Amino acid sequence: MSAAAKLMAALAVGGTFTPASGNATSEKFDALVPGTAPAGWLASHTGSGQPRWTVERDATAPSAPHVLQQSGTATYPICLRQSPLLRDGFVEVKFKAVSGREDQAGGVIWRAVDADNYYVARANALEDNVTIYHTVKGRRVAFKNIDVKVTPAAWHTLRVDFIGSKFTVTFNGKKLFDATDATFSSAGLTGVWTKADSVTHFDDFRCGPP
Repeated sequence: MSAAAKLMAALAVGGTFTPASGNATSEKFDALVPGTAPAGWLASHTGSGQPRWTVERDATAPSAPHVLQQSGTATYPICLRQSPLLRDGFVEVKFKAVSGREDQAGGVIWRAVDADNYYVARANALEDNVTIYHTVKGRRVAFKNIDVKVTPAAWHTLRVDFIGSKFTVTFNGKKLFDATDATFSSAGLTGVWTKADSVTHFDDFRCGPP
């Protein structure tokens, strides 16, 4: 049975499955220059505001010394990796919610068409939950949510496996839930996401086919 078929079977019965991800693309940010925008990424935002995406130093990072940091303020700051384009596969990142009065969040994006159209799953350290959304023409709509402890100023791992209209969201290595949505069916970009005034660090970004 192929990896894709195994993932479909696991989703159908609510089981757990970790794909091989043998052709994964990874980014640790350590080869990039601190204080600059990340090369190979499209730094942007959904809605209004002024996000600030830069490579910075963080001695606590899983792959020290560098991380990708968002320190500006916007409706939804996003940063998309310029390649690869994926229809089915996975996206994963380690993140730390550093600060934020309005929000403290970190998320992963997949099947992004542009800055206003994509899927996103995010974890929120102020609300202690993980939610999956589709964003269409800049409007974000949730279609699954679960309460889970998201500790501020601590590193967490957020992952989504996606094939067809079926998605599995995993947090810190534990499967949280399955979800289904058919808003976006074509290949798109993957990336990372924050909200409002969240100062968030990202490290060990990975994406690839099932």
